[in-house]
Amino acid sequence: MEKIIEIADLTFHYPQQDSELLRQVNLTIHKGEWVALIGHNGSGKSTLARLIDGLLVPTTGTLKIGGTILSDASVWQIRKKIGMVFQNPDNQFVGANVEEDVAFGLENLAIPRAQMQVRVKEALQRVNMWEFREHEPARLSGGQKQRVALAGVIAMRPEIIILDEATSMLDPEGRKDVIKIIQELSQAGFTIISITHDINEASLAQRVVVLNDGQILQAATPQTVFARGEKLLAVGLDVPFSEKLKVALSRQGLHVPAGYLTEEGMIDWLCQSISKT
Repeated sequence: MEKIIEIADLTFHYPQQDSELLRQVNLTIHKGEWVALIGHNGSGKSTLARLIDGLLVPTTGTLKIGGTILSDASVWQIRKKIGMVFQNPDNQFVGANVEEDVAFGLENLAIPRAQMQVRVKEALQRVNMWEFREHEPARLSGGQKQRVALAGVIAMRPEIIILDEATSMLDPEGRKDVIKIIQELSQAGFTIISITHDINEASLAQRVVVLNDGQILQAATPQTVFARGEKLLAVGLDVPFSEKLKVALSRQGLHVPAGYLTEEGMIDWLCQSISKT
């Protein structure tokens, strides 16, 4: 698979800090991959995202985006490949209505008006917000706002989309809608990095990267990562309900499957176990 992000021996600390926030981070992300980045507060997740986008400069180490080393000379070209969606969509709105807001980034790139109109419509249709194009962003629900923020990124046609806790402020219905769009974007070939505390969201990614105190604790499939339920709980991370249930049943002396099970898989196993008794 083609490598789109290559991080080598990356170290970073803020000027006001004595200790390093990130230490010797090595990570490769392939084109079209959906990677979920999880870790406790202060583990360095959002800082790593800002380093990838060139908003911060590493203390040591290198980052390559699409084969190009991130530097002062290349940062603006690389940023065209990356779109970021943050926790609070209100901080990203600049237009008087939804359509104008999505068009804002394209105007800055001097995209011809006819082409801009096509891109805006396609992006809003992709997130099911075209019918709200004349609405004022401030009057939308949290989930709708986040979908508009996503549309603004999609219209720019980046290769990489970084979502920094993009679902954390949403109600369950809004979170479900946005996660469905993330899945669709992943299937459409976008490279997705989702920084999240939502374990159910992380379990849908192709790979989960666990950060703990500035270092990568593990980078593997959700099945492999969440099968280590007790170890994740020990470093202050959450695990899917199915893994919590397995741990609880195991402590009661029951023999549970060694591999990771989704909630549906856990229900099937429980039903089979009950039918045998």
